[in-house]
Amino acid sequence: MQQRTIGGRDVSAIGLGGMPMSIEGRPEAERSIATIHAALDAGVTLIDTADAYHRDAGEVGHNESLIARALHERGADADEVLVATKGGHLRPGDGSWTQNGGPEYLKEAAKASAKRLGVEAIGLYQFHRPDPTVPYADSVGAIRDLLDEGLILMAGISNANVAQIDEANEILGGRLVSVQNQFSPRFRSSQGELEHCAKLGVAFLPWSPLGGIAKAPELANRHAAFGEVAAELGVSAYQVTLAWQLALAPVVVPIPGASRPESIRDSAGAADIELTADQVTRLSAA
Repeated sequence: MQQRTIGGRDVSAIGLGGMPMSIEGRPEAERSIATIHAALDAGVTLIDTADAYHRDAGEVGHNESLIARALHERGADADEVLVATKGGHLRPGDGSWTQNGGPEYLKEAAKASAKRLGVEAIGLYQFHRPDPTVPYADSVGAIRDLLDEGLILMAGISNANVAQIDEANEILGGRLVSVQNQFSPRFRSSQGELEHCAKLGVAFLPWSPLGGIAKAPELANRHAAFGEVAAELGVSAYQVTLAWQLALAPVVVPIPGASRPESIRDSAGAADIELTADQVTRLSAA
């Protein structure tokens, strides 16, 4: 599989988003484990998760624990697979989302994540979402402290604008390695952040790159060009969507969510698709 780089570390050009395996509508654990194993077999070496990826109250870190179990059963370790997790976003268990960007909370959350993942140091830890009640500098300062202390090996941010990217990179002393924002054919408001990351050489990780669990099946109908190019190449519209994102900049590493082995196998195949300049132009204009 084509490779990309995060903080100097080579990873697969397509990652696996773990959220669908742990929230509402999630499958049985065994199918999720099979999905993670299928990702590894397809050459995926980046898995995205968060402590907030759970459904019910009292099961914080459900997805982290699931991933740790799957990797342990396969005998994969941190040298083979980069697990990127996040803290600062919470789910009370009633379907809602809240934020806690307090420095002490983030530090304790990271420690808990490391324990669930079964590692001494988290490969990539990202501040999940800005908390309007806490100065952004204070939240990112906690991530810097975790980096300095060695509890995390690389630092990133999520759901950030251009100004926050620059502020975070300054606070981290130029050590910001990733920005994880929503980006898809349906949701392109992070185009500016993607381009800014490309200038900085910071990895840009689109979440919900196919438009979200509910909207992904509508891809070819809502954006005709994606269906047309898929027909030209004899591949799925999902693969074309991910290949298009890879073509936008060498720092882009999409992390499509999956809860079925066949889904991540299809997504992983996007890394081997080479779009022509004309096809990229048509897709970008769709």
